[in-house]
Amino acid sequence: MIVCEGEVTEPNYFNDLKHLTRSLVDLEIEPGGNPKTLVELAVGLKKTAEKDAKRSKDENLKYDAVWCVFDVDEHPRLAEAKQQARDNGIKVAVSNPCFELWALLHFQDQRRHIERDEVRRLCRHYMPGYEKRLPCETLLPMYPDAVRRCVDLEHWHQTRGTDGNNPSTGVHRLTEEIMRAARG
Repeated sequence: MIVCEGEVTEPNYFNDLKHLTRSLVDLEIEPGGNPKTLVELAVGLKKTAEKDAKRSKDENLKYDAVWCVFDVDEHPRLAEAKQQARDNGIKVAVSNPCFELWALLHFQDQRRHIERDEVRRLCRHYMPGYEKRLPCETLLPMYPDAVRRCVDLEHWHQTRGTDGNNPSTGVHRLTEEIMRAARG
């Protein structure tokens, strides 16, 4: 289960990835939701699935994993949302400054601070015609490079004590889980 705030970019990307990998992924969209709202929704969906599984005596009704995908933006309760997610077994894929950083990392390293408008401009440079729909089929061949860049970026931030600072994204952990599930 993936719960996200974006109405276009994230749902389209994850739906395309789902079809390309033939993965079982449910997607819940909470337009304009903030991280706290998304985590609360995810917790509710997870608990409902667990109750349904118990009532039906069918463990397959539970989610293998529940993820929230959101941008840092200027959300005042971000730390509280992350803690609530940890407390309830919800995984988070947070992007700073925006989800499109994940797409940009398919094409280039990015360690300097970058604003969301610059990320989108660079995405249009690498993917002419890009507006809000990421061409998953175009990105997939460069997927291993993007994951490597994300892991390197995380390590770079960890050695500096700047985890989560701009630029950063945890989307690769979610996509790797989807890819592993698709491989069986």
